[in-house]
Order: sequence, then C-alpha cells, then structure tokens
Amino acid sequence: MTDPLISSLSIDPDVAVAIRRIGPCRLRGDDGQDPYDALLRAIAGQQLHGAAARRIFGRLCLLAPAASETGPPPAPEVLLAFPEDILRACGLSASKQIAMRGVAQARLEGLVPTRLEAETLGDEELIQRLVTLRGVGRWTVEMLLMFTLGRPDVMPVDDFGVREGWRRIKKMETAPKPKNLKNETLCFSPHRSALAWYCWRVAEEGKKAAPNTLTG
Repeated sequence: MTDPLISSLSIDPDVAVAIRRIGPCRLRGDDGQDPYDALLRAIAGQQLHGAAARRIFGRLCLLAPAASETGPPPAPEVLLAFPEDILRACGLSASKQIAMRGVAQARLEGLVPTRLEAETLGDEELIQRLVTLRGVGRWTVEMLLMFTLGRPDVMPVDDFGVREGWRRIKKMETAPKPKNLKNETLCFSPHRSALAWYCWRVAEEGKKAAPNTLTG
C-alpha cells in the first residue's frame, strides 16, 4: 500500500528524488513534553551546540524534585523561587534566566498552556500567543509544534537548514527568501512538517557533523 504522506510529497519530482535517496520519513513528533517544559529546554539551548545545551538543561532539571537530567524541569513556582546564583550555576545567562522566569510566570497565569489546553489551539493561535514571551520567537514555537505536539503541517521558513535543503532539492543558486519558500511549499499541505524534515536531511548530506538531535 502506498504511503499517503510519501505520495503527497512526491507530487514534486525533485522532492520525490530526495525521498527515494533518503528513505522513509523518521520525524519524531509528539515527544510527550508539556509546552512549559519544551519552552524552558529551547531557551536553555539558544545559541549553543546540542551537547552543551543538554548539559545546562540537565543541571536545571536536577534542581527539580525528580532530580533527573532528562527532566522534567522545576515547576513554575519552584523556578521562580530560585535565587539568581542557583540558576547561574546551571550555566544560565542573565538573559536566559529572565526569559525562563517569564515563561514560568506565564504558565502560572495561563498564557503558556498545559498539554491538554495546547491540543485545543491551532498552530497560528499558539504561535501568536507564545511569541509575546521574552526569548520565544516564531521558530521556537514552530519547533514546539513539530516536536512536542506532533503537528503535521508546520513549515519553519526562517530555518536556515530548511531553506538550504530546499535550495539543494530544487537546484537553486541561492536559498529562497522565507516568503518565497512559504509560497512554494503551500501545495504540500497538510504534510509540510515531513517536507521540512526532508529539507533538513538534504541540507546535512555530505557533512561530517553529527545529525541534529532536534530534527531527528
């Protein structure tokens, strides 16, 4: 039986070539995290390589009652009670501390939804709601949508890897501008998360660096 996702993406012959070369989509959506946890993890990892980001987030998680490097992180009220030096010892800069405290306060006030609440909100509704928080941009929320909530139709057009992958797939001289990439990929809805995954894979082809753990 033909995979409907692969059939949908293969309407474009260039994408079909990439799919045959790379194989089945292994996008790991729905990681089971709460949006609050996912946002803290994203803030901890900003401007850092994967290993360093995991170490810092792991230290933060060790401050929680569960005391596990893999999470969950401290609850909002617990995080807000920590003095600056405790969070600094985890490796968190002053700006990241402010951003995390903002997320914690927003969770207590209901702006950051629970997992169940997030399931009732649309993609764009969640994006517009969460980008009001300090340290949380559209890309961060798009990653939450894809990898925490398992949303199938997200196209992170500002992501360098996605744009580079699309450039290679389409054999373009330069990467497309975000607006152009959005327009060029609308026809792949409702499977644009998978298309983004293939763009990441194509962008990484030939590189010696370890695969990005976030993008699978």
